[in-house]
Amino acid sequence: MIRKITALFSGLSVALILGTGATQAEPAERIVSAGGSITEIIYALGQEHRLVARDSTSNYPAEVSELPNIGYVRRLSAEGLLSVNPDLILAEEGAGPPETLAVLEETQIPIVSVPMGHNRAAVMDKIRTVAKALDVPEQGEQLADSVGAAIDSATSQEGLENKRVLFVLSMQSGRILAAGTNTAAQGIIEMVGATNVVQGFEGYKPLGDEAIITAAPDVILMMEAGGFLSVPDADVLAHPAIAVTPAGQNGDVLRMDGMLLLGFSVRTGQAITDLAAGLRDANG
Repeated sequence: MIRKITALFSGLSVALILGTGATQAEPAERIVSAGGSITEIIYALGQEHRLVARDSTSNYPAEVSELPNIGYVRRLSAEGLLSVNPDLILAEEGAGPPETLAVLEETQIPIVSVPMGHNRAAVMDKIRTVAKALDVPEQGEQLADSVGAAIDSATSQEGLENKRVLFVLSMQSGRILAAGTNTAAQGIIEMVGATNVVQGFEGYKPLGDEAIITAAPDVILMMEAGGFLSVPDADVLAHPAIAVTPAGQNGDVLRMDGMLLLGFSVRTGQAITDLAAGLRDANG
């Protein structure tokens, strides 16, 4: 009797193990990345061979441009995403629109929302979330340690606490769209140890001439020229309000790659170092 009971439990154990294995999902092999920061992490983890498509903000590394482009991260279409037959979608928090996400949920394709943020902890969380979704948590920890060390080294620099920075997202018809609080621009300016001169509002909003003059920035920080929102440095410096600020009088417009500067991903340590160097070179 004892032998029979033992044999029965042994059989149940085998059945449970087999059952667990049968229901466990296989690692995703057809991944779509909706967010440039996510794409950078996937490449840094050495998992780019599993990518089948990316969004329009994914421009680094250069070879990612060879993948199908499923559109802008906040204006995705269900048709475009489904056309590449994904078995996992990694999307930055805030990706959309909601109706597209609703359609995707009905397909039961796994969608992982990757948290956003504008500080060191946010970068660490982003790396670990992506690594977990790709089932490579150990590589994720190693990458997080490396990126964290680079950020710590970059933020240990001093001497920029008196540098006043105005981040201009765009300038159309003479209207300055500037970065306020709770923005990626504010986050990177603070990480470098400088001061964002705009503190009166959250997000990116138009800034009036009087506010610009009162803010008195030493440096105008912008993304590299390119695209329909692009404005030449000469036009920026000729703006009536900017022209009378220290930045305007000294001709200090600093340009950086947008994803490097604002991506808060694996290159954030480099972004801080490059921004610090640019601010130190400024005259103001």
